[in-house]
Amino acid sequence: MQLDDVDFADKLALLSHTQQQMQEKTTSVAEASAAVGLNIHKGKGKILRYNKACNNRIIINGEDLEDVKTFTYLGSIIDEHGGSHAGMTARIGKARAAYLKLKDIWNSKQLSVNQPQVHNLR
Repeated sequence: MQLDDVDFADKLALLSHTQQQMQEKTTSVAEASAAVGLNIHKGKGKILRYNKACNNRIIINGEDLEDVKTFTYLGSIIDEHGGSHAGMTARIGKARAAYLKLKDIWNSKQLSVNQPQVHNLR
């Protein structure tokens, strides 16, 4: 199985093996969008090159798309080497911050987790 492109709601990730293929896909999406009255926001378009030496520009409507070292797609961070280490580090950091916010509550002597508490709701 080969994954060609990824679409989710208003997010689109074009996957290509060659520079030419990426330019063709980008141009095709721009033309199809224009045909139905949609504009592509060039400031939001990014290029992430995965293990590629070729650095030719990708152009949409006469403007270069920005090359980036990392890319976030649906909450996952991917880097230029295809790894998601940065994404995992970010998630661990968020979990650590949440834990630290709750740490004082969990360590509180005023709360008991050993004794069941019964509440009369009548």
